[in-house]
Amino acid sequence: MGESCAQRRRAGRGQVLFPWLLPLFYSALGEPIRYSIPEELAKGSVVGNLAKDLGLSVLDVSARKLRVSAEKLHFNVDAQSGDLLVKDRIDREQICKERRRCELQLEAVVENPLNIFHVVVMIEDINDQAPQFLKDEIILEISESISPGMGTILESAKDPDIGMNSLSKYQLGPNEYFSLVVKDNPDGDKYPELLLQKTLDRETQSTHHLVLTALDGGNPPLSGTIQIRIIVVDANDNPPVFSQDVYRVSLREDVPPGTSVLRVMATDRDEGINAEFTYSFLGVADKAQRVFYLDSSTGNIITHQPLDFEEVERYTMNVEVKDRGSLSTQCKIIIEVLDENDNSPEIIITSLSDQILENSPRGMVVALFKTRDRDSGENAEVTCSLSRNGPFKIRSSSNNYYKLVTDGALDREHTPAYNLTITATDKGKPPLSSDITFTLHITDVNDNAPIFQKSTYLVHVPENNQPGASITQVGAWDPDLGPNGQVSYSIIASDLEPKTLSSYVSVNVQSGVVFAQRSFDHEQLRAFELTIQARDQGLPALSTNVSLRVLVEDRNDNAPRVLYPALGPDGSALFDTVPRAAQPDYLVTKVVAVDADAGHNAWLSYHLLQATDPGLFSLGLRTGEVRTVRPLNDKDASRHRLLVAVRDGGQPPLSATATLLLIFADSLQEALPDIADHPIPSDPQAELQFYLVVALALISVLFFLAVILAISLRLRQYSNPVARGCFGSVFCSKSGPVLPPNYSDGTLPYACNMRGHGDQTNPEFNFLTSVNNFPAVQDILNKDSSSVLLASILPPGVEAEKNTLDQQAPPNTDWRFSQAQRPGTSGSQNGDETGTWPNNQFDTEMLQAMILASASEAADGSSTLGGGAGTMGLSARYGPQFTLQHVPDYRQNVYIPGSNATLTNAPGKRDGKTPAGGNGNKKKSGKKEKK
Repeated sequence: MGESCAQRRRAGRGQVLFPWLLPLFYSALGEPIRYSIPEELAKGSVVGNLAKDLGLSVLDVSARKLRVSAEKLHFNVDAQSGDLLVKDRIDREQICKERRRCELQLEAVVENPLNIFHVVVMIEDINDQAPQFLKDEIILEISESISPGMGTILESAKDPDIGMNSLSKYQLGPNEYFSLVVKDNPDGDKYPELLLQKTLDRETQSTHHLVLTALDGGNPPLSGTIQIRIIVVDANDNPPVFSQDVYRVSLREDVPPGTSVLRVMATDRDEGINAEFTYSFLGVADKAQRVFYLDSSTGNIITHQPLDFEEVERYTMNVEVKDRGSLSTQCKIIIEVLDENDNSPEIIITSLSDQILENSPRGMVVALFKTRDRDSGENAEVTCSLSRNGPFKIRSSSNNYYKLVTDGALDREHTPAYNLTITATDKGKPPLSSDITFTLHITDVNDNAPIFQKSTYLVHVPENNQPGASITQVGAWDPDLGPNGQVSYSIIASDLEPKTLSSYVSVNVQSGVVFAQRSFDHEQLRAFELTIQARDQGLPALSTNVSLRVLVEDRNDNAPRVLYPALGPDGSALFDTVPRAAQPDYLVTKVVAVDADAGHNAWLSYHLLQATDPGLFSLGLRTGEVRTVRPLNDKDASRHRLLVAVRDGGQPPLSATATLLLIFADSLQEALPDIADHPIPSDPQAELQFYLVVALALISVLFFLAVILAISLRLRQYSNPVARGCFGSVFCSKSGPVLPPNYSDGTLPYACNMRGHGDQTNPEFNFLTSVNNFPAVQDILNKDSSSVLLASILPPGVEAEKNTLDQQAPPNTDWRFSQAQRPGTSGSQNGDETGTWPNNQFDTEMLQAMILASASEAADGSSTLGGGAGTMGLSARYGPQFTLQHVPDYRQNVYIPGSNATLTNAPGKRDGKTPAGGNGNKKKSGKKEKK
C-alpha cells in the first residue's frame, strides 16, 4: 500500500456531498474529518490533503500555521502542500490492543483566527501477526479406557490481528488415532478440541506425537504450530465436570488486594484417586495471572493486585479442572471491572498566549485547553471554572474543549500580570478536581500621559541672580514602561517675547531643571509665566502641560534718586528763598526722592547731615519736609546750606544726598547779591574719595623716593670718602659741609610771626628765614625731619636759583582764584573778579604753612590737619571744594629751611618780566546764569 492507500470517509446518513462543499459543512455540523489508513504505513506516507479538506489554500497552510496535535503525535502536516503525513510507526496492535475499532483522535489547529478542527484517523489492520501458542508443547495423558469420540480441549492460539487477519482455523498433523474439531466460544473465539478416533492401546503405543497448526485468514495466511505429546495412561473414564461452563462476575475497581472474586466448582463421577482433581488457569495472559490468583485445590479466585478500570475493563480467563487420570474439563470466567471515580480530571493546554496587549478587546482568545477524565459515565463528565482574579472567563468550544477569553478591560499599570487558576471538576461521588495555574503578562501600550507632581508651579527668584543657575525643577512621571514612560521637558509657551525667551530661561530636557539664562532685574521684569510640556517617547507620544510662574523678588540694588532739589544745567545747586519773617514750623521746602526698588527697600527716610545752623531747621524723617524751628534773628546768617541724606530701608541701606541752598530774603532782588558774591562750594562728599586716593598715592611715592635716596647716599658715603662733604648743589656748597644743630625733636627749623588785626579780612601769616643752617647729611639720614623730606623732593632747577633768591619773592600773579575759589575769609570780600591770589598776606602765609605742615605729616606717615589724603588739610580750613586741583605750583612761595632761596614757578619771574594780568577761574551760580 502506498500513499494512494489513504482513503477519506465521512460518518453520516449516506448523503453524498460534493467535494468542494465538504469544508463548508465541517464547522457547521461539528463532525470530524475522517481518514482511513492501514497500519505499518511507511513514514512520510500521505494520509490525505488536510488543507484542502479544511478549505484552506496552499498559502494559508504556512500563513495560518496549520498543525495537528495529539497526546502522542503519529502524524504531521506538510507546510508546503498541507498534506497529512505519517510521522511515526503505526502498530494497530500496540495502539489499540484488542479493540475491534482502532481510531486516532487528532486536533487540527489554525491561527489568525485561532480555530480547531477534529480529525479521526482509522487504523485498518493488516496481516502482520502470525498466530502464536503460549507453550511450545502440550502434554496430554489419556487413559486407554476412553472410548472413541471423547474430546480434549487444547490450548488456543492467539492472533493480535482482527477481522479476516485473525485466527481462522486449526490443522492437526496426520495420524490414525486422533482428529481435530474447531469450536467457537461464547465470545466468538475459536478453540481446538482433540477427538479420539479409535481406542488407545497403551501396550502397543504408550506415547503419541502430534503437530497442531493454527492458521489466520490473511492472504497469504500466517500460521503457528505447537507439539502435542500424548501419554496413554491407565483407564480413568470420567473427567471432572464444572457446575457451569461460563462464570460471570462484576467487581469494583477499588477492591483491595486479597478480595475473593468467585469460586469455581467441578465434580468427577470417578472414585478414589481418579476422582481427585486440581484447578489451573488455561491460556490466561500474564497480566491476568498477575492480577488474579487461583487456588488449585479449592478453585477460589482472589485478587492479587489492585484493579484499574482505565487499564482493563474486562478479564476473560479459562480455568481447567483435571483429575488424576488426566481427564479435564474447562470453563470460562468473565470478570467485569466496575468503574469508580478514582481519577481526577486532567487539563491539557493546547495553546497559550502569555503576552497580551493591555488594549486587547473583550472576547480575545487567550488560551485553548481541553479536559480528560479516564473514568467513564458521570465520573468522566467535567466542568471547568476560573479563579475570579482577573477580567477573564471560560467559554466552551466543543466536546471537552474550552477557550479562555478576556471579559473586560486590561490595565498594565494597575495589574501587570495575572496568575490564573483553572479548575476542572468531575461529577463523581465524591467529585474529584484538578487545577492548573499559569501567568499572563500584560504588555504595555502608551495609554498614560505624563503627570506633573504639582498642578501649577510658583517660583520666587531674587533679582541679580547668577546667570546659568538653577531656579527650580519640575517633575513628571509616567506609569508606562520603557520608551512609553521616558519623559522629556520643553518650554512651549510664555508671556515673554518668543525671540527673547531663550535668553531668559531654559529647561533641561531630561531632568526638568529650569535654569536662568540671565540675571533678572525686578525693576524691569517683575514676573513672567512659562508653559512647560512633559512628553513621553511612545508612539504616538502623549504630553501634559503645566504652568510655571516666576516671581522676581526685589533686592536693594537701587539707591534713592533725588527728584527735588534738582541741579542746574551746569551741575550747580539751585537755591530757595525763605521769608525773613518766617515763623516756626514754616514749610521751607521739601526734598522729593524716589527709589526704583519695591517694598521695604523703597521705604525712604530723610536725615540732615550738615547744616550752617543745625538749630534753625528741622527735616521730616519720612516726608522730607524742611521746616523752620525758630524765627530768624539778626545774628543768623542770611545764607544757609543744608546737606540732606536720603536712605532706603534695605539691608544694607543705600543712600543719596541732596544739597539745599537757602537764602533768607523777602524778594528775589534782595537775594541776588548773596547768590553772586557767595558761590557755593561743591559737595565735599563727591570729591573726598578721589582726592584721598590721590594724596595717599602721592605720599607713598614720596616716601619711597626718600628711602631710596637715603640708601643711595649712604652707599656713596662709604664708597667715596671725598664725596662725603657734598650731596648736591641743592643741599650744600662746594666749599664743604656745614653741620647744623641736631634737631632731635623732629620739628621744622624755622620761625614765623603771625599778626592779627581787628579786620579779619586781611590776616597775615609770613614765613621767616631759618635761624639755623641746613642740617648735615647724617642728620638727614638719622632724623625724620619734614624739612629734609621737603628738600629731597624739590626738582633740580632749584639749585640754579639758590644763589639769586636770597629773599622771599613777592606772590606770583599767576596764582589767581575766582571769587568762588578764594579760601577763607578772603574769599568773602568783594574785590576784583580776576582775584590775584593770594590777595591777603595773611592768607598767603597761612596757606604756605599748611602746605609745609602737610608735607611734614606725609613724611611722618600721619596727618593732623584733618583734611585727609588728597586735600593736604586744606578742606578742613577752606571747605570741601578747596582741593589740590585749585592750587598752582606752590614752590614759588615755599621757604627752604636753612636757605635764603624762595622757589618760584612764574614764567615772568624767571624771565625778568612783569607777570601778566590774572585770568583766574570764575564760576557763577546757576541762578545768576539763568538771570
